[in-house]
Amino acid sequence: MENNNPLLCNPESGICEMPMNQGNPADTNNIKSGKKPITIIYYTDPICSSCWGIEPQLRKLKLEYGGSIEIEYRMGGLLPDWSYNSGGISKPSDVAHHWDEVSAHYDMPIDGDVWLEDPLASSYPPSIAFKAAQMQDKEKAILFLREIREMVFLQKKNITKWEHLESAAANVGLDILQFKQDYDGKARELFNEDLSLAKKLGVRGFPTMFFADTTGRSEFVYGAKPYITFEAAVLKLSPSITKNNYDKNWSALFTIYHTLTAKEFSELTGTPRSESEQVLNNLSAEGMLEKCTTKNGSLWKVKSVKDMNR
Repeated sequence: MENNNPLLCNPESGICEMPMNQGNPADTNNIKSGKKPITIIYYTDPICSSCWGIEPQLRKLKLEYGGSIEIEYRMGGLLPDWSYNSGGISKPSDVAHHWDEVSAHYDMPIDGDVWLEDPLASSYPPSIAFKAAQMQDKEKAILFLREIREMVFLQKKNITKWEHLESAAANVGLDILQFKQDYDGKARELFNEDLSLAKKLGVRGFPTMFFADTTGRSEFVYGAKPYITFEAAVLKLSPSITKNNYDKNWSALFTIYHTLTAKEFSELTGTPRSESEQVLNNLSAEGMLEKCTTKNGSLWKVKSVKDMNR
């Protein structure tokens, strides 16, 4: 059966593909980096399972090359609504089993039961909410995106609902009144601008990353790929960039990223994946971390600042 349903992500290619945007990416010569040597335009969506799958690689890229790269997060609008019937997924309940399979493939916890218990009608509301968060604070917006992804992938929460968007915004320190005002106003316009640019760039699925240097030379990475692929795109455009040797101690990493999966911990520390979960479980048993378990894997988070400083 032809895969032309955006929620039927292909684990082998690592792509959640849009049926309406077929074809190759357009000329990206008009993209240039400004403040830093490399700008990355990252097209994603809050419910893109393949995007969740590259969180380990993306987090490592930020730690190693964050001083030389600037990432622009753009929303692509993966699920406008359920007005189509194709690609093996015609209704929300069809997504549940697929997400469970994708979780195993990427080794990242995803509980597909949200599609059985409280399914989402669209990915547009959380996408617009991200743009509202971005208007207020770009760094907090990235934290907000992580929050709502954990909500939908692990906590089975329908992130189209305002109560969950508001809770995520509060958790990352956004001004809620401003957030609501922007969500109801300017953020939708900004989201539409993202969709318009996506068409111009030929974005046909997620994750999509355009890497560009200050002269306009560009590289393109489409789909979930190993870390070396993302690193190679940076180094091809700027071979002289120096890699940052960051602190791989667990407490240092959890100070930067307040939640980590076993796959992320393995990627960021260089700990073999066969050992990373046990390391995190030991820290949890010692009271340093809190373990959040789903049927398809776990997430660890810092229990308290006091514990971190022991």
